[in-house]
Amino acid sequence: MQVFHHITSLRESLKQDRLAGKRIGFVPTMGNLHAAHLELVKTAQQTCDIVVCSIFVNGLQFGLNEDWDKYPRTFQVDSQKLRDVGCDYLFHPDDREMYPNGLDTQTRVICPTMTDVLCGASRPGHFEGVTTVVSKLFNIVQPDEAVFGLKDYQQLAVIRRMVEDLCMPVEITAAPIHREDDGLAMSSRNGFITPAERPKVSVLNQCLNWVREQVEAGRVDFDQLQQEACATIEAQGFRIDYFSISDSKTLQPAAVDDMQLTVLGAMFTEGARLIDNLSFERS
Repeated sequence: MQVFHHITSLRESLKQDRLAGKRIGFVPTMGNLHAAHLELVKTAQQTCDIVVCSIFVNGLQFGLNEDWDKYPRTFQVDSQKLRDVGCDYLFHPDDREMYPNGLDTQTRVICPTMTDVLCGASRPGHFEGVTTVVSKLFNIVQPDEAVFGLKDYQQLAVIRRMVEDLCMPVEITAAPIHREDDGLAMSSRNGFITPAERPKVSVLNQCLNWVREQVEAGRVDFDQLQQEACATIEAQGFRIDYFSISDSKTLQPAAVDDMQLTVLGAMFTEGARLIDNLSFERS
């Protein structure tokens, strides 16, 4: 695996790959890699000749009082994991390489839909940071395909909209959520869960599945279902950020005649904010 810290050298190598007719796949990450990240790389390898993974902790998507400073930087361990899985290129720029003119004057990419609800409501400016850095990374790597995990469902929806609106020639592939044995979605922030909390955090995933069962059984009182799910989570000692039954495409609150639904939830433990979701089609 080749490691690049600068845009020019990465572009030069990728230029040669394109001239050789190779298909380029891309997996953007913030590092602290776990098994789910590696599955994204494996997904890209199925359809691409060259897979690029990036590691960059993007300060632009962290708000005030969020965990940018304590976000784990584990570059050496991450590098070895990527080597073991057969990643071809690792792009690891620093802040100056990605934002040479500073964050304050950085040109921003703004998606006007789906960014002020759910995670966007509790993290103002977060998705502006995401769309800006992803658009920069797409311009740097110029991949044929980029792979994102379904765990960050709203992020995936926003990126798909950005790619569509800006006519970016990038195929966006969604990879399944990878979970621990008890159903907890794998996340870099799971390391902040305390031992006392760990046996209880699967309640979020349990509530997502319970809501699906209730809807499939015929319930359409979505507000009441959301309230009951929130009460179950709070009874385990966690604080709710949001819990929503939404239209899968628009992420607006679901109407009784919507058929494609996604249930999304976010809750706070003592040291982590956990998110999860579940999509299904009503019959």
